[in-house]
Amino acid sequence: MRAWKSMLSAVVASASIGVALAGVLPDPVRQAELTHLVLHDCGSCHGMTLKGGLGGPLLPANLDHYSSEDVATFILDGIPGKPMPPWRGQLSTQDALWIAEQLKKGFAQ
Repeated sequence: MRAWKSMLSAVVASASIGVALAGVLPDPVRQAELTHLVLHDCGSCHGMTLKGGLGGPLLPANLDHYSSEDVATFILDGIPGKPMPPWRGQLSTQDALWIAEQLKKGFAQ
């Protein structure tokens, strides 16, 4: 129950992410760095093709029921009770939202 409340709080907090960052993109160099991070660091748990591994798949069909803001919150704060670590401190909110949007579109490989 506690993990669920933490998750719900994170999702509610995520609503402000989209409002604060609407239309803001990382520069092309940062986008390349983030792409490398997703394909290698995230891929080490979610599978190198993001089809799943220790962590679940990160394909559009699997993320369809989450908003980009929700996914960005999961990236930044992790998921309580799961092996998904928080990336806040290593990624900005802008970075996490860009990654989330790319995942929801189908991360180009």
